[in-house]
Amino acid sequence: MLEGGIEGRPDNVIFYATSNRRHLMRRDMMENERSTAIIPSEATEEKVSLSDRFGSWLGFHSCNQDEYLSMIDGYMEHYKIKADKKDVHAGALTWSRTRGARSGRVAYQYMQDLAGRMGIKL
Repeated sequence: MLEGGIEGRPDNVIFYATSNRRHLMRRDMMENERSTAIIPSEATEEKVSLSDRFGSWLGFHSCNQDEYLSMIDGYMEHYKIKADKKDVHAGALTWSRTRGARSGRVAYQYMQDLAGRMGIKL
């Protein structure tokens, strides 16, 4: 879901949107006609409160090269991808360099790309 994939939403996930804005329109109509209808400070407060209340913090922590390639191997095994390991590792390392990071997220993105090029549905 975070990546905007075409997979369906899980049955156990619900998205909520709330608002903390108390003043959707300025009290003085002349002010409203000259500026936006929303008080800027409330927009900031809303973002902070949503994060505090409903925010799920997902860490995409960096890892070393051996850990990164181990993740790639794990995805290959899990998805039963039959390919030359050296070629896959070389592609995965190039992929991580062009993205500027090595993490679980980058490893999964590479595997999505690899599977797509191979015509494999994950």
